[in-house]
Amino acid sequence: MSNPLLADTHKPLFGRIRPEHVEPAVDALLREGRETAAAALRGRREFTWDNLIAPLQEADDRLQRAWSPVSHLHAVADSAELRAAYNACLPKLTDYETEMGQNEDLFRAYSSIAEGPQWKTLDHAQQKVIDNALLDFRLSGVALAPEQRERFKAIKQRLAKLQTRFEENLLDATQGWHKHITDERRLRGLPDSARELAAATARQKQLDGWVFTLEFPSYHPVLTYADDAALRQEMYIAYHSRASEVGPNGGRWDNGPLMTEILSLRRQMAALLDYDNYAEYSLARKMAESPRQVLDFLDELTRRGRPAAMREYAELQAFAREEHGADEMRAWDVPWYSEKLRQRRFAFSQEELRPWFPAAAALEGMFGVARRLYGIHIEADDDVETWHKEARFFTVKDAEGETCGGFYLDLYARPGKRGGAWMDECVTRKKTGDKVQIPLAYLTCNFTPPVGGRPSLLTHDEAQVLFHEFGHGLHHLLTRVDYPAVAGINGVPWDAVELPSQFMENWCWEREALDMFARHHETGAPLPAELFEKMRRAQTFQAGMQTARQLEFALFDFHLHALSRTERHDWDTAGIQSLLDSIRERVAVVKPPPENRFQHGFSHIFAGGYGAGYYSYKWAEVLSADAFSRFEERGVFDRDTGRRFLACILEQGGARDPMELFVAFRGRRPTMDALLRHSGLAPEERAATA
Repeated sequence: MSNPLLADTHKPLFGRIRPEHVEPAVDALLREGRETAAAALRGRREFTWDNLIAPLQEADDRLQRAWSPVSHLHAVADSAELRAAYNACLPKLTDYETEMGQNEDLFRAYSSIAEGPQWKTLDHAQQKVIDNALLDFRLSGVALAPEQRERFKAIKQRLAKLQTRFEENLLDATQGWHKHITDERRLRGLPDSARELAAATARQKQLDGWVFTLEFPSYHPVLTYADDAALRQEMYIAYHSRASEVGPNGGRWDNGPLMTEILSLRRQMAALLDYDNYAEYSLARKMAESPRQVLDFLDELTRRGRPAAMREYAELQAFAREEHGADEMRAWDVPWYSEKLRQRRFAFSQEELRPWFPAAAALEGMFGVARRLYGIHIEADDDVETWHKEARFFTVKDAEGETCGGFYLDLYARPGKRGGAWMDECVTRKKTGDKVQIPLAYLTCNFTPPVGGRPSLLTHDEAQVLFHEFGHGLHHLLTRVDYPAVAGINGVPWDAVELPSQFMENWCWEREALDMFARHHETGAPLPAELFEKMRRAQTFQAGMQTARQLEFALFDFHLHALSRTERHDWDTAGIQSLLDSIRERVAVVKPPPENRFQHGFSHIFAGGYGAGYYSYKWAEVLSADAFSRFEERGVFDRDTGRRFLACILEQGGARDPMELFVAFRGRRPTMDALLRHSGLAPEERAATA
């Protein structure tokens, strides 16, 4: 009998996924996985890749292909019924993962291959699969005593529930508030695009006037452009108190208790495995070798970046005081004054760029950049079923014209869809005999949809977000590794996985690339040279303040998870707030109001995979900036350099150590120089800017 979550092809059929089918379908696949493992182990004295790992790989792939679209729908088309089905399956999936990771017979079977004569006959990727699996066994508690294993399993199960609930609370809190305005005078300063979106939102709610929400395309323009300071304050407080005990919906979707329990359980899990703290446990799968190395890295960036941030903030305060008579500048005023200063200094605003960045043209340009760099061709296939009328499917063909992958693209914000932007795997590359299963990905953003009869127009920042997620997608889709566990983004250390994504952003700043797609949506005229020069001059505007903000998040995350097991307390909500306050005192230049509960919405670390890993963004930015500097030396569309990046980085997935791959591409280990130069933080760059 066919499984209702698995299509006859590797592409999911979203239309046939029904919430009532999810749990029994997952149960069947978990049963198959257990039977496969038992059959592979039964009656054997000698284990090989073919009789052990290959059948387990097939079972894991079937489970992943079935669960992936369910998990994706939970993020982009949430409903009460789907949420219930999703949450019913989570503990079963967690049990299965932990059970397999704690299976001593499987561990011994894998070990026998690693220690036996067959090891030398395996290719490097196969060896990496086994090495990673042996580490995963240890990190799953295979060596624990029986009662400790049960405790570890219970912790994993509880964490899965808590982390999902954190994300759901944040989604509900985001969509549980809106601001209805009928007095047009309160809209002064807002660009037409923001007004049109607010009017369209009001019509959807069958209201007159304008409605603003906490979704980013609605919230961000208010903080940046609205002259009404009271409106900015109200929106700021509502946004930064989401899912907390304060603010307009205080206590309704409070993530505070979830945070404290998540941190306590992570600490207990690390202690069971004899790690001093969760940060050490997290780093076991990352490039960074120790908590000290991470903290030294962040401290060095703080030393380089904070003086610039302090200068920039002092300049902003002086501007607000001298030009606008502001004796005090609150957190909700900072974006507004910053935009005014940007316009004064560079005669430039992000909104000016929107007409030159229609989403459809940005897509075509992005595909063109990839074609010139890697020889690939991307074509829309509107016959493939998706979950929403705005979502589309694209096929990727390699330089020889062979289909090598495909991706679903979902660009616009809407109700029931999680905020932010991300790439996730749908199907992973796998080779069985002569048959290759091509990889598929999801690329998701939350841009302003087409409104008022106009196409969706992106800011330049949003274009970078699109290129960023596409970089992740290329990493997953262009892999040549045939084993799912290390194909694409799988097996890539978390602090290296942002390299291809941040790397792609660079082409949004290059004239030769912009000429391929930055054209006025009405006239087709290219981006004017004068506007391009303004954009480039403003590239490092407040880069110090932006660096300080990222360092604040990274240091908060890492210190939160570095609490030693010898310390006699766990975090409570007051302690979490106190730690964040102390980090801000050391790093931040913008001091938030007491109602700010940023941590209650920090889903990256409490619901995503970035716990004790948010530093990865800056760590990988060093790699990406240095990698791009090779293109700066040889030409941003130098085909040989593009092919080298494809062969050394994108095609390799997680089959090799990322530092080894970087050195193969760059010819040396990375340095911080390019990052500091691109950020305007190198001494000579600061002098030139001044």
